[in-house]
Amino acid sequence: MTDNRTSSPTSHWTGMVPVDDTALAVTDTGGPGIPVLYLNGQFATQGYWRRVIADLGTDWRHITYDERARGRKSKRSADYSFEAAVRDVDAVLAARGVDRALVVGWSYGAFVGAHWAGRNPHRALGAVLVDGAFPYDWLDEAMEQRIRKQFRRWSPFLPLLRPTGLTPRMDADQLADCNIELGRISRERELGPVLDGITVPVRYVVASGTSLDSRGDEQERIRTSLDAVTARNPNIAISAKVASNHGAILKKDYRAIAGAVRTVAALGGRRG
Repeated sequence: MTDNRTSSPTSHWTGMVPVDDTALAVTDTGGPGIPVLYLNGQFATQGYWRRVIADLGTDWRHITYDERARGRKSKRSADYSFEAAVRDVDAVLAARGVDRALVVGWSYGAFVGAHWAGRNPHRALGAVLVDGAFPYDWLDEAMEQRIRKQFRRWSPFLPLLRPTGLTPRMDADQLADCNIELGRISRERELGPVLDGITVPVRYVVASGTSLDSRGDEQERIRTSLDAVTARNPNIAISAKVASNHGAILKKDYRAIAGAVRTVAALGGRRG
């Protein structure tokens, strides 16, 4: 496999990385292994990846971070847009001296990973997309209102959970805006060309069942949109369809995710 590393610090590092008007909490295990950058779910934290990281072990360089206003330490920002999330990938990699990396994203992070890999074919060793980045038109006016109502219903409880890092330091409207923007990015006419243009190895790990607040079989219908993607782009394939649902996949099917990382790394090494 080709050497794809820029810097290889030997020691574990944890600290804050400044970017734009904020700063992100970052953890870098260091070491000489292939750098793997983990991209969280929209309101999740870097701790969600611990089982995947443990399964892969110390032969890899694991870099995790909490997005803006997420976790216990990442700071608030005036910009919680999707484009800011993609920019933050570059900021974290630059701060850690990494030029080329393999990105692994779950849920919202899968969209970030797909966009970053598509825009940076010479820097992306590949991507593992975990139950996210499905090109499907699920957002309409009724869904938008449903999202806003949901977050407003939760708003009294959000301040109670913020000190634990379990909820973002964002208000209900900001949370809703992020989710609605994701619906727009998910549309086939928006995401389809992004996926079609990817030239690096991509493997999906797909969950079964529902996600939070989904109804009936709508989540499974969304996932079927991958069939057309894999038919059009030979660089993209489904690595595994697992039994756990969207929320439990990192906990219950971490071995499948780690396996996909190994596969993509091997394919990326062949690209050179």
